[in-house]
Amino acid sequence: MPRIKVLPHTQICPDGAEFEVEENANLCQSLLANGIKIEHACDMSCACTTCHVVIRKGFDSLDEMNDVEADLLDRAWGLEPDSRLSCQVKVVTEDLEVEIPKYTINHASENH
Repeated sequence: MPRIKVLPHTQICPDGAEFEVEENANLCQSLLANGIKIEHACDMSCACTTCHVVIRKGFDSLDEMNDVEADLLDRAWGLEPDSRLSCQVKVVTEDLEVEIPKYTINHASENH
């Protein structure tokens, strides 16, 4: 089973986290299921960028992003070459190391 390592994020995951997921698991759903309260304002429908993550390790193991995701990522805060929308990432067989950017473009975050 692949392992997901989440790097520390001051608000969402101060100590970082590490957990296993089933193959073909959705990254955003896996984060949420393991207590990582990543934003997902569009309810994981690939219509916003609030679930933006940077894949620090394992990026090349992921399926290529489609044009909709690529266009949306252009609006994400802190975009990097290894950025993805976690709602569009299927965890295949390799372990991933994930960094959640400090900010999102969501001006009305709940519970903040």
